Amino acid sequence: MNSSFKPKNLGEPRLAHSFKDTDGVAWASLESTRNRMKFHALAIAAICVFVLERTSIAEVRTVAERNENPTARFKFKNLSGPAKNDAAAKARFTIVDGTADGNGGSVDKLHDGRVPTDEDQPSENFFFRAGSDGGRILIDLGSVIEIGQINTYSWHPTTRGAQVYHLYGSDGQGDFNAQPKRGTAPEQCGWRLVAKVDTRPAAGENGGQYGVSISETIGRYRYLLFDIFPTEQADAFGNTFYSEIDVLDLHAPEAAETVAAQTIEHVFETDGGKYRITIDTTAAPDLTEWVDRELAPVAQGWYPRIVRLLPSEGYEAPSQVAIVFRDGMTVPAAASGGRISCNSRWFSQNLKGEARGAVVHEMVHIVQNYGRARRNNPNATSTPGWLVEGIADYIRWFLFEPETKGAEITQRNISRAKYDGNYRITGNFLNWVTEKYAKDIVQRLNAAARAGTYNEALWKNATGKTVQELGDEWKAFHQARLAANAESKINALTDEERK
Repeated sequence: MNSSFKPKNLGEPRLAHSFKDTDGVAWASLESTRNRMKFHALAIAAICVFVLERTSIAEVRTVAERNENPTARFKFKNLSGPAKNDAAAKARFTIVDGTADGNGGSVDKLHDGRVPTDEDQPSENFFFRAGSDGGRILIDLGSVIEIGQINTYSWHPTTRGAQVYHLYGSDGQGDFNAQPKRGTAPEQCGWRLVAKVDTRPAAGENGGQYGVSISETIGRYRYLLFDIFPTEQADAFGNTFYSEIDVLDLHAPEAAETVAAQTIEHVFETDGGKYRITIDTTAAPDLTEWVDRELAPVAQGWYPRIVRLLPSEGYEAPSQVAIVFRDGMTVPAAASGGRISCNSRWFSQNLKGEARGAVVHEMVHIVQNYGRARRNNPNATSTPGWLVEGIADYIRWFLFEPETKGAEITQRNISRAKYDGNYRITGNFLNWVTEKYAKDIVQRLNAAARAGTYNEALWKNATGKTVQELGDEWKAFHQARLAANAESKINALTDEERK
């Protein structure tokens, strides 16, 4: 989290964070020059619940909840899910300021009663254009109602998951400007500030599925104005993927929750309850039996083992892991945060081949978590991609399934055998260095990569040789081995076979 982030046009800095974590309970305090609030964060398994008690803005209660490993159910522990027949369903949504991103859905996605079925589904979310400072959205309910609750939902695996906005309400009376653009203070043209929302964690990742509920004494309004800000400004991709905005009339019948997709999940704990793994085959029900029989035992046994293989001081690997099968992917599998996405079609075709190993490779990436170095240290060095992938394939091919010999150097690939050749080839190089020079080389490289201190001097410190010298020696070893094998085969031929 960027604790110094300040949306434009707001004047004084808004947030000053203090944070500590004791026995799984997190307590955070936020201070504002205009408002003083108490913010309590309670982490419950995969869900973080935040309660903000406000007294100086309005007599409202704001609760935010985060699913770090969500599903298409949009199911929260303490909040209701999105509704499909609330007051916003027939309201008019208008962009007052800012521009919608062309890769996303229209502003009407915010009240269509539907939710995304995956964490990175741009067309099923509304978000402002990449690189912009967000914008303002007007909701016209058609008439003044007494609002009992306003709920907002979002979902994205990284920085576009959290929600940051100011909410205003108006009955449309008096000196009222229905569409105040940025630079115009809504309070000066007929609007009342209802709530300020910022669900970014005080520490750690912003990704996940978020629900925010604003309730109690909201007021009688016809118009609502959302002033929406990006979650970070380190790059162009900080505008939140908003999935749904609900407005509940205090006196209307209870709104029905959105019908979410029926999910097929296998949930289990491992390592004495320290880690919780969810495997979702909703998009590939034909793989459910294979998952239960073969993949689940691999994940259950190997995730904690990978954690132990890749330790570093003060680091705790994600305790929640989701493995989700998806359609439409162009690669076999990919990892992001605590989530592994698996290509349903590819896995169906490789159940007796590389399927299990592909998941082990991605679990290594979840444990590596090298991106944290750049987030925590602006001076962090970058770990080369060939090493990141090489460590994952070293663990996969030489520890998980060495009997398959899937990363061997042969006559067919010796010409491409370079220490930085990536994936299997680098995995083979790492295994050779481990066996010949330094049994802990992978652990040393991992710790440096995670801390953002990787440099080539590490190789010489650990082995007495530069990585280039090691690479040359490793290749020469394989060339000699292959030549000897070829010679032995010739010598084994009979005189007749040699003719």
